[in-house]
Amino acid sequence: MEYVIGVDIGTQSTKALLVARDGAIVAKHSSSYRPDTPKPLWAEQWPSVWFDAVGECIAHCVAEAVAQGIDAASIRGVCVSSLYGGSGIPVDEAIEPLHPCLIWMDRRATAQADRVREQVDLDRLQAITGNGVDSYYGFTKMLWLREHRPDVWAKTRYFLPPNAYVIHRLTGEIAVDHSSAGNIGGVYDVARRGWSAEMLDALDIPARMMPERLVESADIVGGLLPEWAARWGLAAGTPVVAGGVDAAVATFAAGATRAGQHVAMIGTSMCWGYINQHVDARHGLVSMPHVLNGTRDLYVFGGAITAGASVTWYREQFCQAEVAAALALPHGDPHVLLEEAAARVPAGAQGAMFLPYLMGERSPVWDAKASGAFVGLSLAHTRAHLYRAVLEGVAFALRHNIEAGRKGSESLDDKLIVVGGAAHSPLWMQIIADVTGFPVWTIGEEVEAALGAALLAAVGTGLVTSDTAQNGWSTLIERAQPDAARVARYADYFDVYTALYPALMPSMHRLQSI
Repeated sequence: MEYVIGVDIGTQSTKALLVARDGAIVAKHSSSYRPDTPKPLWAEQWPSVWFDAVGECIAHCVAEAVAQGIDAASIRGVCVSSLYGGSGIPVDEAIEPLHPCLIWMDRRATAQADRVREQVDLDRLQAITGNGVDSYYGFTKMLWLREHRPDVWAKTRYFLPPNAYVIHRLTGEIAVDHSSAGNIGGVYDVARRGWSAEMLDALDIPARMMPERLVESADIVGGLLPEWAARWGLAAGTPVVAGGVDAAVATFAAGATRAGQHVAMIGTSMCWGYINQHVDARHGLVSMPHVLNGTRDLYVFGGAITAGASVTWYREQFCQAEVAAALALPHGDPHVLLEEAAARVPAGAQGAMFLPYLMGERSPVWDAKASGAFVGLSLAHTRAHLYRAVLEGVAFALRHNIEAGRKGSESLDDKLIVVGGAAHSPLWMQIIADVTGFPVWTIGEEVEAALGAALLAAVGTGLVTSDTAQNGWSTLIERAQPDAARVARYADYFDVYTALYPALMPSMHRLQSI
């Protein structure tokens, strides 16, 4: 039997899987960390944290395989996917990092985004790139570095996405996959599948800062250097495959490879996306080449910045009683207690509504100054009501993106696949079904992007054909069917949800300015 390793660098942890060519998961390991948030709305990470986590995960998977009697020489390839790295890592001529990576959730480049809107032809930028202008996008974060870190800018040779940087450390080769390049926005020509000289010039970003070699996500970038091969027990020269942005790779892992298939990845953030062959940036979503058949297919997505992060925030700030009570229970999980209580609350949380804009918001709102809110509170509301309102608020944000996506998709499949931490919650799966009106399915393997990375490694090394990969290695499991009565009730609440942001936006912005 032959094997591959799939690695996914996430916002709060890195995961790796050792997978047989038939899709059986043989070993897995994860390593946790946190991004640095030195100021409000800032989020960054030194790439050494990611590289160390990748090494730990690969070493543990190899060691576990050997303990099972598997010859490490039968591991034929490694693929690395990663979080959207925003600006990318500015590196010097020696490819040494000069500054932490400003990751996807960093929103410090608001002023730079405003200036781009004022000074650049937005219709032309949208037409070329398939994307809009916001501090979410990497090109605006690059402009922030140019303005606020001129010493870094002067020494920068390249901006490297997280997976590209790690792969360079592994192989000595520099290449950027098309999904990561497209997700930078602003500087990538989505029709030509290459850097846009016109937009780079308009933004005054030197073209030399964009790595010359662009590759497909299943392409081999290079061979594993002897140093790491010896340290981790792999063969020197083991092929390392390019990978891509984690949301697209997770969508691929869930089997979404054909137009209209759509997947919601709900972890720290929420990304909902579908496969299409064209894009219209005016609908407010993000686009990039897909990680399979990327010369033809696009991954078009939208998302909420704080999805699972909203749940974590609420639990940590307001649910100390449940956290303490859970310690005395066999499962030890306060979410079980919170869900039991919230399940007894009727749909709509008796008029309590939550806006999950705790770090500004991405699509389709696109407002770094948006802020979270509970609306409709009364003395009758309890922690259980508010916990349910948080789950519902993220589900409304998901539907908000789906409605934007319908404008650009010819059709969406009649089922919604949900992956990520939210899939562990039966209550949340039912709320999502009732809010969106879609039957909700999840994948049984619960490993999402790391499994997609492993499958890309198998394609890249020839263990699996592209045609076979279209059906994926995952097993779909039905989790929830929409209830007609709750669907109708949530439709009314959704109308209120979409009206709240425009109504509160002036006050949100004023509070930010004060």
